[in-house]
Amino acid sequence: MREPRTTAARTGRRKGAAATGGAALAAAGLLITAIPAAHATAATGPAPRAALTAHDTGARTAGAPTGAGATGPAGTTPPTAGTDVIPLPDTDTPQLVDGLDAPVDAKAAPADAARAHLAAERGRYRIPEPRRDLVPLRTYRHGADETVRLQQRHRGVPVLGGQYVVRMETGKGERTVTGTSGRYFTGLTVGTAPVVSEATAVRRAVTATLTRLSGDRLARTGPDGSARRGTAEEERALRGASAGLVVVPRGEGVLTYHVTVRGTHPVSGEPVLQHVYVDARAGYPVLQHTGIKTLAPPAGAPAPAAPREDAARGGAPRENGTGQKAPGQQAPGQNTPGQNTTGQNTTGSGVRLDGSKVPLAVHRPAPDGPYELSDRARMASGTGNALTTWDASGLDVFDVLGTWPDGLKPVASATPDFGKDATDSGAVDAHWAAAQVFDYYRDRHGRTGLDGRGSAVDSLVGVTAFGEPYVNAFWDGTKMVYGSGDDEFRPLSADLDVVGHEMTHGVVENTAELVYAGQSGALNEAVADYFGNAVDVDRSGRSMDDPDAGLIGEDLCRTAAPRDCALRDLDDGATTAKDFLGVTFGIDNGGVHLNSTIFSGALWDLRQDLGPELADRIVYKALAEYLTPLDGFTEGREAVVAAARALGATPRQLDTVKRSFDAHGIVRGWENALGADSDALLRKVNTDGTEVQAGGGWWTAATSNDDGSEPYSVYAGRLDGKGAPKPMSPNDGRFHVNPATDGRTVVWVAYGPRGVDILSRPLSGGPVKRLLTTEADVLSVRVDRGTTVFDLYDLFGAGRHVGVLRPGDPRPSYVDGAGPDTLTGLPSVGHGRVAYAKLYPAGDGHRLGVEILDLATGRAVLAEQHGEPETVGRTGINATHVFWLNDENVDDEGQVTIRRSGHDGTGTYDISSEYKPGALAASDLTVSDTAVTVSAQPLAGEDAGDRLSNAALPKIWQLAADGSRVQRMSCDRGMQLSPAADSGTRVVWLDGTSGWTNLVTRTRPAGRCG
Repeated sequence: MREPRTTAARTGRRKGAAATGGAALAAAGLLITAIPAAHATAATGPAPRAALTAHDTGARTAGAPTGAGATGPAGTTPPTAGTDVIPLPDTDTPQLVDGLDAPVDAKAAPADAARAHLAAERGRYRIPEPRRDLVPLRTYRHGADETVRLQQRHRGVPVLGGQYVVRMETGKGERTVTGTSGRYFTGLTVGTAPVVSEATAVRRAVTATLTRLSGDRLARTGPDGSARRGTAEEERALRGASAGLVVVPRGEGVLTYHVTVRGTHPVSGEPVLQHVYVDARAGYPVLQHTGIKTLAPPAGAPAPAAPREDAARGGAPRENGTGQKAPGQQAPGQNTPGQNTTGQNTTGSGVRLDGSKVPLAVHRPAPDGPYELSDRARMASGTGNALTTWDASGLDVFDVLGTWPDGLKPVASATPDFGKDATDSGAVDAHWAAAQVFDYYRDRHGRTGLDGRGSAVDSLVGVTAFGEPYVNAFWDGTKMVYGSGDDEFRPLSADLDVVGHEMTHGVVENTAELVYAGQSGALNEAVADYFGNAVDVDRSGRSMDDPDAGLIGEDLCRTAAPRDCALRDLDDGATTAKDFLGVTFGIDNGGVHLNSTIFSGALWDLRQDLGPELADRIVYKALAEYLTPLDGFTEGREAVVAAARALGATPRQLDTVKRSFDAHGIVRGWENALGADSDALLRKVNTDGTEVQAGGGWWTAATSNDDGSEPYSVYAGRLDGKGAPKPMSPNDGRFHVNPATDGRTVVWVAYGPRGVDILSRPLSGGPVKRLLTTEADVLSVRVDRGTTVFDLYDLFGAGRHVGVLRPGDPRPSYVDGAGPDTLTGLPSVGHGRVAYAKLYPAGDGHRLGVEILDLATGRAVLAEQHGEPETVGRTGINATHVFWLNDENVDDEGQVTIRRSGHDGTGTYDISSEYKPGALAASDLTVSDTAVTVSAQPLAGEDAGDRLSNAALPKIWQLAADGSRVQRMSCDRGMQLSPAADSGTRVVWLDGTSGWTNLVTRTRPAGRCG
């Protein structure tokens, strides 16, 4: 009998991985950040393994230290090690066991045999009731091998990322278990009875999505150019649907509603699909990520060139990690009982966009009808399903997201030889390439179809974005969608590696279900790149030693050279130490594309060193039989090594596998090598959608407990770092967020099941006072000398309005009267005045500006404007001026004007113009009496260069109040967001450089940082 090898699950928190901005789904480094929702879109919009120790079964175990916990909000000191990943809760179930030879019932159903093994070996797996708590997802068979995937349920509720895999061998009437892997969370004890209504959860998810997309600005017009008149358009633009309860595996578990939000971006009109997990006890969104799996980074992510950015936010009906599917329509290419499968199958031809003529499997439904790009021959002896290419020309990307538009038809031709129209639309390329990828998976891996069970393969070509060219491709959970291309780029199906990439997303979704965010999302992209490029290189006959063999999308450009055109290069040498990008979910879903070549580069090295066939088999086996939804880079390495060992790799070959990952810095504890340069005030903040503020020598921020399982609490501390931070909010089960302070008082917002409260408490101590209770959302609050201002956002009611509460006021007053025709937001308060953005009726339309309210006189004046702004962002007030972000040209690279006026609205002056060299793409603003500080993203061609890097991420910049000096506040390499000014040049902000999201400070700018 073989000696089993066991890798123990990590206990305690998983260190690192949060460099992608903020909090991650557990071990995967699936990042969710402590970045305010209004800042999460930037310019737009677990633990290292310890030494080997003995397991109680004698198996080989790699353990991890448990982080030292702090007393947390309920104690006398704040959490000093609060983490911004969703760590693996303490669990006794091993993450990987191989080398087993355990007999099980050969006659039982595979899932029953697998669960019987887990039950019989309870001492090893510590799963009390496998039949009750593990629900069969699917069984994959390959020769004599069987792989069973089981979905964890906690008291009947699916657990996000909770999947366990059992691998078995059959033969000669016997069946044995050879290994297991995955994540079963043994520490879950949370109750499963929700307190918040499903309707409330949906409403808060929709509002949270809208806030993340456009909460940091007011816009004059909607995506169609018409004036915005309130929230009616926004309510129609986004809609939410609950997929039921899901347990998020933080600590003892967090019971949430999983809400899918779909629609269009209220400003840009881009399609939106967002997965939002809303705490079912308090109603606060604790996790958000987009669902679409695209070829290129989404809009808002730094990208080498505008055409490569994704104009779409689409998504998959299947929710990764729970085995659930959202409601959807069956693909037209799917064979169903009674469907007409008659007609003539034949071989036609077509010309690809590169000029080569290729054979095409086509179908003629009727003897006198046209030929269609529908391949019914490849699966004729099995399911009878087809590989079909559909004509989506003239359809908008939003029209095809997750659904099938009425009247959609296959690309057709009067003869079997398809002509120029089919070539120009990318249909010939899409159809030919889909067949090549299908054949690759069938011939090399024994897999039929994307789901391994002969499902239909559907490709849509010719899709546009709001009537304009669409330059991207994506898998939406049911089909591949290819953009039309433009003057620079061919249709996105023109490169075989692109088609292979998108189809592999379908394979991933039907195997490991890697959650599409943070490190697990980067693994998803890496695997898609690897197999997509493997098909392309093999079919082209190109040598693996060719310098261009690792390029992705190199054939898409009409005129540019391949290396200039490529979207990514698997031979780029990316490593964790020098290239891991510390971004938030708002940028590229936590770096799913931006960090992918770190891992895909290691896989590509493996293919170069071991040869294509063995390397492909290893990677595929790791994907199909070892990886689970929340795995990150370290787990990915372990899965590949284990798969190589299972395939009989020699010691020399195993060393080659390990060296490939070593070369890219994917080693145990790699996250701990990332450093930062600022003074940390609060480490490892574990919150999402809440901002930081400062004033009067104090900072205030929201944080969670060490394992991220408790609702958020508000703390305040001294900016000089002296003394322990003070807990300000009660530990009452609500989420306390968006705090602000003036050095005397802290005010904040509390989300609970019965509504939203604005609360306050003196820094010197005393009772918590409730200032306001509302059913609406409160985006931000500010306080100065007892006067509190707030940004009320009632998406389904009165709209967005700025409220003012002075000392002793029984109820707030609203600066705009809270009428239906006027919107106000983004307030600041100081020196007896309130400033805010205002969208108001003017003539036949609306105008946008900044208004200043004198609290002593009640008089409000509009600041003088230069030009007609399309958006207005955050405002700030100091002793002499009002400042704000102003954007007149929304078609540029994101530059905005930093503008100021006097308190009386006169003397408007641009301290930094969007039309001048050096303009910043700023998304946030904070001021002191001598300085203006913004969070800004470098423009293409500046510090970012042509290649994505940490230099391209949002950084904190500080300007003199008159614009005479512009400097970086810090030279930290990662993302820097949510700046808050105190006095002089001192600023605090949230920084993701170290691999965690930390609250940090500096007293003065660092300079230009090279």
